[in-house]
Amino acid sequence: MGKTVMVLGGGIGGVVAASRLRKLLAREHRVVLVEREADHLFQPSLLWLMLGWRTPDQIRRPIARLARRGIEVVRGNVERIDPARRAVVVNGKEQTADYLVIAIGAELAPETIPGLVQAGHNLYSLAGAQALSTARAKFRRGRLVLLVSAIPFKCPAAPYEAAMLLEDDCRRRGVRADVTVDVYTPEPGPIATAGPEVSKQLRQMVEAKGIGYHPEHAVTQVDTDKRLIHFANGTTAGFDFLVYVPPHRASQVVKDAGLTGPSGWVGVDRTTLATNFPGVYAVGDITGIPLAIGKPLPKAGVLAHGQAEVVARNIAAEIRGERARAAFTGHGACFIEIGDGRAGYGSGNFYAEPAPRIALRPPGRLLHLGKVIYEKFWLASRF
Repeated sequence: MGKTVMVLGGGIGGVVAASRLRKLLAREHRVVLVEREADHLFQPSLLWLMLGWRTPDQIRRPIARLARRGIEVVRGNVERIDPARRAVVVNGKEQTADYLVIAIGAELAPETIPGLVQAGHNLYSLAGAQALSTARAKFRRGRLVLLVSAIPFKCPAAPYEAAMLLEDDCRRRGVRADVTVDVYTPEPGPIATAGPEVSKQLRQMVEAKGIGYHPEHAVTQVDTDKRLIHFANGTTAGFDFLVYVPPHRASQVVKDAGLTGPSGWVGVDRTTLATNFPGVYAVGDITGIPLAIGKPLPKAGVLAHGQAEVVARNIAAEIRGERARAAFTGHGACFIEIGDGRAGYGSGNFYAEPAPRIALRPPGRLLHLGKVIYEKFWLASRF
């Protein structure tokens, strides 16, 4: 008798899990993907959309296209999850599965900080990046601030990439002499989970471009009239142009299902991504996986990709009556755009002990080209 595997979420983790399961399982078994949005958005490319180097249609693909690969696509809101029964209510209709993969991602909550939405541009949403692109082209004088509003947040290199790319954009437009660029963040250093050496190297890259870096600044509110950011340490910072990374949180439907732990995220086995409920797994940004250094595993697409591959392989093996052997090892990598057509590349093992072992390759044009090629490969191969 055929089994049903239901994947919740059409981001990187969800698409990888569903696609791999469909390749590994015979057609008697169903692979169902549930997604609220009509399109899959390749979020790493929002940085390029911000600069006008991409249009929305160049970085998104219809989720419905997955049906051509034998994946059943259900469009709608996940209204309730019963992990004990592996049951999900979508658009008022309950559906059950033999296996459940939760890849819903993190919910963005900029409204939780007073004044933030009204004062700035959301770097992490399509609408925000589009508005930022339009406004950026007109900004010629004043103080540009990149604000990380809370931790954790996905793609931990993104705000630093954005700051360096926007600085480079000011140079290209001939206005750099009239613009100051600053980064404010509650973090002790950039990508602290990658270790002190990588954090130091990235900070040096940022400061080498004349960008002010201000760690351990946690925003409490933004005064839109005075264009002033208030921080928990009692200091303030003025701005003329504000770009922000919004607070992230687990969605209410995941919390109501009893899936979140003390961290506020879904707790899983760090190698199998299994939750406390039999047959229920979680991958990507919705998970909270503690590391040996006391910090959580970063939320990043490349890690969601690796986790989804492991979950898909193990579910498929179990359905076929084989031993589940795949294990997520904590390895990850990412390109780091710095402007001027160059990018660095960080890679290594976040599960290493006593601390993650991550190395950062110096920026170069070939690495930037590598990121361009990967973007095209992802969008072409998955859809």
